[in-house]
Amino acid sequence: MKFPHLRRSVVLGTVGAISMMGLAACGSDAPPETDPDAVASDAQAQCEELYEASQDVPESGNETFVFAAASDPAMLNPFFASDGETFRVARQIFEGLVDTKPCSADPAPGLATEWTGTDDGLSYTFQLEEGVKFHDGTDFNADAVCSNFEYWYNQPKGPAQSEDVTYYWISLFKGFAGGDTESVYDSCEASSDTEVTINLTQPFAGFVPAMSLPAFSMQSPTALEKYGKVADGEDPTTTEYALKRPTGTGPYQFDSWNRGKEVRLTAFEDYRGEPARSTTMVIPTIADPGAKREALINGEIDGFDLVAPADIAALEEANMQIVNRPAFNILYLGMNQKTEPLDDPLVRQAIAHAIDKQAVVDQTLPPGSEVANQFVPPIINGYSEDVTEYEYDPEKAKELLAEAGAEDLTLEFNYPVDISRPYMPSPEDTFNLIRTQLEEVGITIKPVADQWTPDYLEKIQGTSGHGIHLLGWTGDYNDTDNFLGVFFGRESNEWGFDNPDIFDAIAEARQLPTPEEQKPVYEDINETVMEFLPGVPIAHPVPSFAFDPAIEGFYPSPVSGESFASVVVTE
Repeated sequence: MKFPHLRRSVVLGTVGAISMMGLAACGSDAPPETDPDAVASDAQAQCEELYEASQDVPESGNETFVFAAASDPAMLNPFFASDGETFRVARQIFEGLVDTKPCSADPAPGLATEWTGTDDGLSYTFQLEEGVKFHDGTDFNADAVCSNFEYWYNQPKGPAQSEDVTYYWISLFKGFAGGDTESVYDSCEASSDTEVTINLTQPFAGFVPAMSLPAFSMQSPTALEKYGKVADGEDPTTTEYALKRPTGTGPYQFDSWNRGKEVRLTAFEDYRGEPARSTTMVIPTIADPGAKREALINGEIDGFDLVAPADIAALEEANMQIVNRPAFNILYLGMNQKTEPLDDPLVRQAIAHAIDKQAVVDQTLPPGSEVANQFVPPIINGYSEDVTEYEYDPEKAKELLAEAGAEDLTLEFNYPVDISRPYMPSPEDTFNLIRTQLEEVGITIKPVADQWTPDYLEKIQGTSGHGIHLLGWTGDYNDTDNFLGVFFGRESNEWGFDNPDIFDAIAEARQLPTPEEQKPVYEDINETVMEFLPGVPIAHPVPSFAFDPAIEGFYPSPVSGESFASVVVTE
């Protein structure tokens, strides 16, 4: 069964209009205005139809499926990763206790079939799948789960305990054994081969959905012990395990990694579920978006992610398939309050009123993207219907600048180049439009462009030497703290403000034992954040995939959790 053409024609109806405007020939041409709510619902409907279609595809096709990546994985041990390309590979090799429901960010059974939590939020008991094997033949059982938790908790001092290496553990579990900061993790108890209990030192309502993160995938204790051990001060990302021996329970197992070129995976014959339909998966690195587009049209690859909006029409004309990932993200304009006069709320309000968000969506983002009015997507628990909004009003912006004594304001505007992110597919186009809008209210803009790595993120998140900037976030799992806590949970270089009321409120909300108790608290926090206005939430962009017409069985994930085991290359 092919991708459903009826739904695809509905989702991409606006793309046909874009094509007629000549967008394929000129990437700067603006698409027409669309109804973002109507198209966004089609993105979700398309995903659900593709999932249903994936249950009814041929059992096999061509032996090899080729999906291009924008960059190499950082390495192959997902616990030490925080980048999408490492996680893309990891999701084929590894599985977690918890998965996500198809076309959703909500938790679903993974290696655990079910789970229960205590009323105080301090213990979670998981029932495990029976008869599961790691790729090296090691049994997956409760002891293996405890071994993984103890491996994470007992990382040696040095790089392994730094935020840039163990980002997700530090962000969510806070500390390590013997460290200065108490860890949220307390202990693990294996009651039997198929029952395990994780005990926490404080409530963490997002614990179960967090277990769907690739960083917390189950890894073979045997392989970690043999190939992955490091001592204090050593770098865990350079072990033989991290470079050559990743060992999970997933539908694909590691074959080889030619760094800078490609990763090759082969189907795991003893996989617990439906076997991978393509016996070999190749993930070549093609950094240039135009090169990916041409490689797909020329038949050199079968698909790629993060299609530039300006490329959609050309791909459609070549009969390629466009699949939209339901948006679970935020694109925002950050404002660094260490740079005067961005510490003045009147100036921040003026900037917010100067931005026509709908124009940004219509002219620089893929069809189906939605205007944002707060820093979390609407499907997140705690999204508020009652936040302060700053409507597009250039005259109001000018009045606020005059009231602040900032009529002659000059701002450094930082933006990245030569990169496409799910929340920011065309940063240069987005920058140029917002710059024009700010200049129209009298703000002089000093453009500052940097390469994404290592310069841009290091400058924005590692220093205070920046002004306003474009950045965003794709949610990792369905928990409000994964947005608000990431952005505003503590003082940071990116935002440059110290607001104990917001910091404390987020910390307290995080420790409430259930999402139901968290909901009104997070609603209040969202309202407070938008009144304080540390930045301007712009949009929830819809990222797009492109595939050869012969591809069947694929469906997207809002949290980028795609497994390619169901994909068949039919021709």
